[in-house]
Amino acid sequence: MILTNISFSIFFFHLTNLINWFFVANSDAAERWQFGPQDPATPIMEGMIFFHNYLMFFLIFIGVAVFWLLYKIVTNFEREANPLTRVQKFNHSSLLEIIWTILPAVILAFIAVPSFALLYSLDDVVDPELTIKVIGHQWYWSYEYSDFEYLDGGKTISFDSYMVATDDLGLGQLRLLETDFRLFLPINTHIRVLITAADVLHSWAVPSFGIKVDACPGRLSQASIFIKREADYFGQCSEICGVNHGFMPIAIRGLRTTKFTSYITSKLQP
Repeated sequence: MILTNISFSIFFFHLTNLINWFFVANSDAAERWQFGPQDPATPIMEGMIFFHNYLMFFLIFIGVAVFWLLYKIVTNFEREANPLTRVQKFNHSSLLEIIWTILPAVILAFIAVPSFALLYSLDDVVDPELTIKVIGHQWYWSYEYSDFEYLDGGKTISFDSYMVATDDLGLGQLRLLETDFRLFLPINTHIRVLITAADVLHSWAVPSFGIKVDACPGRLSQASIFIKREADYFGQCSEICGVNHGFMPIAIRGLRTTKFTSYITSKLQP
């Protein structure tokens, strides 16, 4: 009986993984036991991951050098191993002082140059082909396609996006990340995102895009996105905005330009 239960548990575990792989294969969301960042979907996120890996080389080198130096100090200047007075233990070296002053400056220069390029690319404003307005509320997001209007009355295409409750989730949908209405965006298109808030501070963050912009009441922040592939992307509010802070996710679907044009056309029809 115990072996039967164990076999059923193993079968159910593998079946669950298979279902998750089938439905979430094209979804950019956090995975179990994940240590690194999510797969990049924009050039900005690719640059961030490259800079992270580049920086880790220096961190490992510095860490090994510092711990090796500490080990040599402890072993060479230990009281029983080297019974000298405290004054005699001290060794002055002008060359060593010059080295440990210049070497960190050189390392910082190697780190600073690519970081400047990455920071510049984050603030670089490209002439956008599409503008999206994002408004944070307690506790949901509102989206508006500012470039498209109805012919009658000049009404823009806008909608609210609420989190789907756990009891209403379908097969393969992600808990606390799925929304009733997703934001559809075209790929290979320069998109400008205008972000603000209607009540308190929020933060519009999508890890795969490498974007995290605070939504401040009375202030309009701007960010640029260039999505490189079709997929479903997920994020969450990254600012503690109240009791339901963890229940206002961001769900985005990247579409080809033709599919996105068809979607907008259907919305523009009265």
